[in-house]
Amino acid sequence: MMSRIFRDDLLAGRRAIVTGGGTGIGRATALELASLGADVALFGRRSEPLGATARDVVALGRRALAIPTDIRQPDAVAASVDRVAIEWGGVDILVNNAGGHFVQPARSTKPKGFAAVVEANLNGTFHVTQAVATRAMIAQRSGAIVNVVIDMWQGTPGAAHAGAARAAVENLTKSLSMEWAEHSVRVNAIAPGTIDTGGLDAYPADIKESLRAVIPLGRFGRPEEIAWMIAYLVSDAGAFVTGETICVDGGAKNWGGVWSVFQHARATRQ
Repeated sequence: MMSRIFRDDLLAGRRAIVTGGGTGIGRATALELASLGADVALFGRRSEPLGATARDVVALGRRALAIPTDIRQPDAVAASVDRVAIEWGGVDILVNNAGGHFVQPARSTKPKGFAAVVEANLNGTFHVTQAVATRAMIAQRSGAIVNVVIDMWQGTPGAAHAGAARAAVENLTKSLSMEWAEHSVRVNAIAPGTIDTGGLDAYPADIKESLRAVIPLGRFGRPEEIAWMIAYLVSDAGAFVTGETICVDGGAKNWGGVWSVFQHARATRQ
C-alpha cells in the first residue's frame, strides 16, 4: 500500500516496531510506515503472516525484520527489542497493535479467560513499551509510541475483559506520557471503531448491518484509515501531541441520544 496522503519521505530513516504486524490494522500500519520511508520490525506469534508483511516492506525499498514474539513473555520481548536496537542502532517508533479477545458474557467468563485477555492486551502492551523505552528511546531522548485500543466509551458488552484491559492501556498511555516527556518520548493511543478487516467476515449479514447502523458516517472504517492517523502521530506533524487517545470510528462514540432520533426520522422519510 502506497500512501496518497503524506509525502513519501515523511518518516525517512525512522526505525519502527509494529506488534501484531502480520494482519489487519498492524499489517496496514507496517506498510504505511514503510511507504513513508521507515524500516519496520514486526512482532507477533505467527511467523507466516509476519514473513509475508516483511516481504512487502522490502518490496517498498525498506528494511524489515520478522521476529516471532509472544508479547506476554517479558524476557522474549526484551530479546526481540534488543535485536532491533542492536541491528538498526535504535528504535524511533513503536506501534502496540497486538492483542485480542473472545466474545462471551461476563457472567460466564472464567477467571483464566479473563486473565488471559488482560495478559495479552494490557500486560503485553506494557512489556513491549517498557522494553522499547528503556532499551532505546530514553537513551536516544526521542521516540513516538502509539497504543491501539478500542472504541470502548459506551462499554463493551460481551467483551468486558477486553474493555477493562484497553481502558487500562488508555490510562497507561497518559501516565507514561507524563513520565517520559522529559526524555522527549511521546505516548499516544488510537481507538479504532469497526474496521473492515477479515474479522468481520465471520459475522452474519444482519449483525454486520447492525454494526454499520450505529456509525453516523454510515460505513465501516478501512485499515489504512487507522494507519494514516498512526502515521500522523509518529511523524513530526504530531510532535506536540502526547497523552491523548484519538477515536477513529466514523462518529460511533457519540451515537445515541439526538443521533438516534435523527436516524429514525431519516429512515421514516426514505
